[in-house]
Amino acid sequence: MYYLANMSVDTSNHVITHIEADYADLKDSQTLIGFLNHMLPRLQNHELRTSEILADAGYNSGANLKYLEEQGITGYIPPHGQYEKEKPGFTFDADNNRYICRNGKYLVYKKTLPDVKGNYFMHYSTSVADCRACPYAKSCKGKANERRLRVTIYKEYHDRMENRIQTSQGKKMRKVRQATVEPVFGTLINFLGMRKINTRGLKNATKCMLVAAMAYNLRKYLRYYNPVRGTILLGKANAIYNYLLSYKYLISVARAPV
Repeated sequence: MYYLANMSVDTSNHVITHIEADYADLKDSQTLIGFLNHMLPRLQNHELRTSEILADAGYNSGANLKYLEEQGITGYIPPHGQYEKEKPGFTFDADNNRYICRNGKYLVYKKTLPDVKGNYFMHYSTSVADCRACPYAKSCKGKANERRLRVTIYKEYHDRMENRIQTSQGKKMRKVRQATVEPVFGTLINFLGMRKINTRGLKNATKCMLVAAMAYNLRKYLRYYNPVRGTILLGKANAIYNYLLSYKYLISVARAPV
């Protein structure tokens, strides 16, 4: 049995704020909403608000981007390599929900249908008469009777994310993500026993990951602890200590009977 580990890390202090196991046959994008539904309420219970989420392209999906906006969270998740912000040769008329081709003809909205994977798309097409005498017909529509386009129902969310990623802040956040999460994963795998999970079942796999995360956070916590005075150092230590307080929940889960 194989599992994947979803983990969130605080960008300021590199403290693990949540970790859990999921089945390895799931795509990353299929796990994000469930993961955040577990992480966000627990952090809110300790007055810790999540304002920004950084993730790699594997977590990008229309449903995820919509969820982040509904939660009031600013996301920085790059689009997939096949993402097309614009349809080459076509201009979108937002006021009338239609596309205009390079010959000045309209592709009007027809219907919304799912594909074989269950993803919903809006379908647009010209009329047969519009394409019949078009000088671009052969290269544009091929052997079809009219030109057709399909666009994801989440296009507006993808477009906003793409615009944000292309800003200077978006490019900066991409570097921050790479420098934040990847080193922590490396430490957990190479030094804290997460290279192989020797248990069966999702709940037990999550317990193993929680123990590794707690060990990582405790090591970090001890760097800001003064054993002579027995007090927490001020400054950064306060933020780290607050995060560690939230791991009372993690400890209770790790001790829960199977």
